[in-house]
Parts: sequence; structure tokens; C-alpha cells
Amino acid sequence: MAYRHPDRDQIRIEDVLSALGNGVRLAAVRLLDAGGEHNCTSVLNTLGITAKSTMTHHWRVLRDSGVIWQRPSGRENLLTLRREDLDARYPGLLDAILSGAVHDETIEADRERLRPGT
Repeated sequence: MAYRHPDRDQIRIEDVLSALGNGVRLAAVRLLDAGGEHNCTSVLNTLGITAKSTMTHHWRVLRDSGVIWQRPSGRENLLTLRREDLDARYPGLLDAILSGAVHDETIEADRERLRPGT
């Protein structure tokens, strides 16, 4: 099975922002940002997601928006962040989103830690 991916010049900012506006997809992209190819199962396990069908939808959204490359490899799919394409198309966008996500998680963890009765 071959997947269709948009060319670099077909990547639209509204599609990228929509794809990364979902917490599960954003968490997956943060994992992929470490570089290299990752198989779907390892990403699922790291995120603690057990429903493969749920992630199939998320992979499609990320792929169709131009955020990831997805390629079959045997019975598995390999995922790669399209950082070079995203940085060329929208310089600094991915870094801003990913650093903002880390900042937001830190704030939420602090709020939870400081919540009365915890």
C-alpha cells in the first residue's frame, strides 16, 4: 500500500495547524521530532494508546496535512516528521508549536501539583 503525501508546496498552514491542534497528534509529533523513523506500534506504546484504529485516523490527518511521512514496511508502517519541508514552508512554526506544547504541559503539571488536596 502506497500512501499519498502532499508535495512541499501543497502543504497549507491551516491544515498543519488543524492537525497539530489535537493533543494526541501533537504528542505523536513531539515523539517524532526526536528524528529518524519510528514504527507506529512504538509510538502507540509510548503514548499509552491501545486502540490502533484511533491512531489510524490521526496518522491520516498528519499525513494528509503534510506533517509526517508514512511508509509501509512489512506489516508495520514507519513514520517520519517532515521537519525539513515544514521548516522550509513555514520557518519557525514547528519549533514555536512544539516549545509551546512543552510550556503548556509544564504549566498544567504545576497547576495539578498545587491544586488543594493533592
